[in-house]
Parts: sequence; structure tokens; C-alpha cells
Amino acid sequence: MGSSKKPQQENQESNSGILQGSIIVGAGPSGLAAAACLSNNGVPSLILEKSDCIASLWQQKTYDRLKLHLPKQFCELPLMGFPEDFPRYPTKSQFISYMESYASYFSIKPKFNQAVQTAEFNSVSGFWRVKTQDYEYISKWLIVATGENAEPVVPEIVGMEKFQGPVLHTSLYKSGSDFRNQRVLVVGCGNSGMEVSLDLCRYNAIPHMVVRNTVHVLPREMFGFSTFGIAMALLKCLPLKLVDSVLLLGASFILGNTDQLGLKRPKTGPIELKNVTGKTPVLDVGALSQIKSDKIKVMEGVKEITRNGARFINGQEKEFDSIILATGYKSNVPTWLKGCDFFTKDGMPKTPFPNCWKGNDGLYTVGFTRRGLLGTAYDAVAIAKDITQLWKTNKDCRNNSCNSHVILLK
Repeated sequence: MGSSKKPQQENQESNSGILQGSIIVGAGPSGLAAAACLSNNGVPSLILEKSDCIASLWQQKTYDRLKLHLPKQFCELPLMGFPEDFPRYPTKSQFISYMESYASYFSIKPKFNQAVQTAEFNSVSGFWRVKTQDYEYISKWLIVATGENAEPVVPEIVGMEKFQGPVLHTSLYKSGSDFRNQRVLVVGCGNSGMEVSLDLCRYNAIPHMVVRNTVHVLPREMFGFSTFGIAMALLKCLPLKLVDSVLLLGASFILGNTDQLGLKRPKTGPIELKNVTGKTPVLDVGALSQIKSDKIKVMEGVKEITRNGARFINGQEKEFDSIILATGYKSNVPTWLKGCDFFTKDGMPKTPFPNCWKGNDGLYTVGFTRRGLLGTAYDAVAIAKDITQLWKTNKDCRNNSCNSHVILLK
């Protein structure tokens, strides 16, 4: 396992009850990466996490067959790589193991079951005041690390309340074994929708996947090489639009014309679309062959849900036993970060990558780049460098005026 020299973690809590350094909200990969980079530079931090574990999205809200969609070298956090014996595409359990080892190595000990209710900057004192259900934390620096995928997106579909069978978001889906031999409506055709549909096929279920919009489907690998890796290499020497053209040419050669399967491609290329909107192309791991063999049935948009199934835009009506919403996630920052115009109403930084990691008044963000774990690593390194310079050059910080304080709320 590649790593840097293990840093000596400073004690976050002094005998006086003062917590030094910055406050990090969220103990997922983004929060851990920020804490590790700060720790490596000798700067302490405190992570507040609403759940009872690190990487709660991975541990509690992902399906069993999930693997990293990209090769492991593109998913490493700063300062410590994956174990060498891990496969090219680590499994869910392997990634969680990596996260736990990462936290242990850098002596990162989040405060669990601390759901941030409000965080607001006080311009008079120059400090951030962060309130959970139990405490109020006060710090010079606030790092927002709750990420782009904090809360499930549950769409409003006409008639959903009428349906007599189970309706669940993919955040609650674990395995197709719970849907054996069922007719299942899967709403959404991103990576989750495709993989859940594929998983359902393995248990003799009949998934009907709703494709509401255009979608780019790419092979996970082209000619033995990672499609993402090919794209990253080409972007170093070719214009983005040309790289997109190369990817689409390769996808057409390997996968055929996906339009004929009901999966119409957007006019904008896959990498450009990802950069502009955050919409990730689907990396096929077997679902497309099931669509071609009609084991996964592609459906147009849903007009309304009925008591026993669904009525579609094209007039078809079908019965279903269960409905699975593969409709993705969203940021929850607007629900708790107050008095700050750095974020949009959708909870994303207004400033685009690569400058979205730093706001005003000691506000930082990590994991909002729309570039996956590579973007997270970039943010964490940049944030640590910036705060470290302030920490080392500002005498006040070392004399406790830049420490974080904690107040018990009664």
C-alpha cells in the first residue's frame, strides 16, 4: 500500500476543552481526504458526521454488487494508495476497507451522530458557528465535505401514492434476491439504473428501465484499456471535443448504435457534458447485452403510476410488482449553510472547477468538482496548502485565537 510518512496527529481537544484547527462537515472520502492532508502538514481538524460511521453513503446506501466504475489509480485519496493486491476495480467492501485503513493511518476520529443543523459566519467575530443537536462549534475555518451525493433524489410522479407494491430508492436497494421473479419498474438509466437492472436479471426478475432523457453509454474498457484512462491521456494533447469524438467512435464500434435500443445520445459529447452539467456517462458492465437480448426492457417516460403498475407516455400500460427509483442524489448544503452566497440553490459552488474549493471568510469545499475522487483529491490538497500557510504564518493561530471552540447546548 503506497503512502506518505505517517504524520503525528495533534490532539484535537486540549484539557481546556478547546478544539484546535478547522471544522470539517462530513466523514466521507472528501472529509477524510481533507483531514489527512491537513494532518500531514501538522494542522489539526475536527470532522462532524451525522451518521455512526465513516463513508456512510458507501456503507449504508449502496447495493451489494457495486464496484468502482473507474480503475483504482483514478480513485485513490491523497497520500495513500490502494493495497497492491486489490483488483483493478475494487469492490464495495474493498473500498470501505480502504477508507477505514485511511482513517486509521492518519488517526482521523470523527465525532459521529453529530448532524449539523446550521453553520453561519459571524462577521463581527470573524468565526464560523456550527450547531449540531448537541453542541455549538466555533472555528476560523469551515470545510464543507458533504459532497454532491448527500441526499437521495425522489421525483414526484403522478399517482405514486396509488401503487400497492413496494417503492424504494436505490439507496435502500441491496440485492436482486429481494425481487426474484418479479416485474420491476426501474426509473432512471444512469449507472445505478443500469447496474440494478443487470442485478435484477440475475435473479430472474424482469426489469423495465425508464429512459426519460438522452444518455451516453460507453464501454468501461476499450481494447483492453480503461475508457476513462484513454480519455485522460488524450486530453493532455488533444482538444476536448476531439477526445469526445474519439470516445464516441470507439463506443459505436464496440457497442453499436445505442439509439436503436432506445438509448439516444445527447448532442454534447460525454466528457464535455460531464464537465458542464455533472451528468456522468454510463460505463457499461453488462447491462447493454441484456437490453439487446430483451431481458432488460427499455421504456419511455412514465405518464403516471397506477394501482398495479404504470402508464407510459407512448400510451402503453403495464403491471409491476415493485418500483425502484434510480434517480440519483443531490447536495444538502442549502438546508444547513446559512447566509452564504457561495453555493447555488442546488447546493453546488457557483465557481467552476478548478477554483470551486475556496470561498470567502475561511469557507472551503471539497468533493463538489463533478470529477469524482480525482476532484476530491485535488480539492483536499489545495485546501490543506492554503490553511497550512495561514496556520504557520499567523501567530494568532498558534496562540489559540484561531482554535475551534465547542459549547454544549442545553
